[in-house]
Amino acid sequence: MQPFRISDIDESQAPLLDHLIELRARLLRAFMAFAVAFGICFYFANHIIAFLVRPLVQAGQSKLIYTKLYEAFFVEVKVALFAAFFVSFPVIANQIWAFVAPGLYAKEKKAFLPFLIATPILFTMGGALAYFVVMPTAFHFFLGFQGPTGGLQLEALPATGDYLALVMQFILAFGISFLLPVLLMLLNRAGIVTRAQIAGARRYAIVLIFIVAAVATPPDVVSQLLLAVPLLLLFEGALLAMWFTERRDAREKVAEEPKVDSTANSPAE
Repeated sequence: MQPFRISDIDESQAPLLDHLIELRARLLRAFMAFAVAFGICFYFANHIIAFLVRPLVQAGQSKLIYTKLYEAFFVEVKVALFAAFFVSFPVIANQIWAFVAPGLYAKEKKAFLPFLIATPILFTMGGALAYFVVMPTAFHFFLGFQGPTGGLQLEALPATGDYLALVMQFILAFGISFLLPVLLMLLNRAGIVTRAQIAGARRYAIVLIFIVAAVATPPDVVSQLLLAVPLLLLFEGALLAMWFTERRDAREKVAEEPKVDSTANSPAE
């Protein structure tokens, strides 16, 4: 057993410090991108809010209120933060990839890059479904309770902060939920689970999907179904993608075996 030497620690500090310096630089660039995006989004906060309230206007509502003097200002700040994340996400993802990629083999980069590309696409698809289909349908349903009830006139007067919090909840819930195939494929490629194991747990996955849909959306059946049904389709699509991937890997393994055998059986020079 070799004795412990202080020089061993000193020699290992340089690479670690280099990585920490690079990490600090990457984080600083990501933060600067987010800060610039926030400034731009805060300047155009009224336009972003106008875009976010369009589903409510289309459902028949023409008024938003705020009951606290500072509420309108902080709503603009929250909306700017929310939009800035999406605007700066390509830069943030690029900095993460630039930091991680040098430590990966070429085959690992090739396997990981499709997931990096699919993540914003699937998130955007989920957010678009929430904005263009789910929110107008849900808001029309909720506003349908206005009118005379028990001798009183019910009128919906949604608060600005509550409404925009609900919109962000819808978009984030659908966007993150649509990343289910990416998560399953990553677990499969990492060797943590196999397609057979996931397919065998299909009944539990279906129950879990409906639980997630019930928690992530408002308590109405229509919104829950509009999230649960696409998630079920994405789950089955992920299983189908795993089937193709496993078949391709099996073919590549069979193609490589003769090369390995011929090398092993070749006479030494």
